[in-house]
Amino acid sequence: MLFPFLYIFSVSFSTLTDFLQREIILWPSTWSFDAYQYILESKPFLRSLGTTAFITVAGTFVNLFFTGTMAYALSRNIMGQRFFLFLVLFTILFSAGMIPTYLIVKETGLLNSLWALVLPVAIAPFNLIVIRQFFLNIPNELNEAATIDGANDLRIFATIILPLSKPALAAFSLFYAVGHWNAYFNAILYLNDPAKWTIQVILRQIVVIAEPTAALGTSDMLLENPPPPETIQMAAILLATVPILIVYPFLQKHFAKGVMLGSVKG
Repeated sequence: MLFPFLYIFSVSFSTLTDFLQREIILWPSTWSFDAYQYILESKPFLRSLGTTAFITVAGTFVNLFFTGTMAYALSRNIMGQRFFLFLVLFTILFSAGMIPTYLIVKETGLLNSLWALVLPVAIAPFNLIVIRQFFLNIPNELNEAATIDGANDLRIFATIILPLSKPALAAFSLFYAVGHWNAYFNAILYLNDPAKWTIQVILRQIVVIAEPTAALGTSDMLLENPPPPETIQMAAILLATVPILIVYPFLQKHFAKGVMLGSVKG
């Protein structure tokens, strides 16, 4: 498991001579930061990194807001609860498909907009079901006591349910954030402007299509002697992976607890 990361890390810091002379690089003999300098001077890469960060933050907030509010509504005894719950479960088994979804995004004016990567996936049905089950496990006596004190549903949700749901919300915020950070196919499908591409689309241009200079542009300082394409590819992979890995330690303590509490009844 660690070998691919070690190899990517080592190649990204290797020189051209070191890369050509050694078949497998487990540790660079001479350290070079040319690949990182080349990438960090690239406006398309930095722009895509900022775009992905915006989509991740805004998308996760939208996901938690809509998923949490709908899950709370379905956990209460409301009119048509079974019908709406059936609609949620139906979307897990059947989906509209790529073409109808594309047409909906186009007709709603979201095409070539960053919100096309956020609003169509505002609610994940499976996550909603698990969070709803978590809300059902919260003692109903708390809701009754708050109702007697004059609190309405919005206040109960904001002051009682949400503070008690931090483990579950932290776990699913991680799920949503990773999904947005890795957004790739929807970005290709809905974004026609290269200036709005996410980091994963740029990474595809660099690694899969193997056109690092075309995707990143040219660097003024390294224009005459650019680093080898392989080191640029590995450096780009590392820079695209590290930010989302940094999030894990802050949510790790809530991760397993949040998932288990929402998946077991009683």
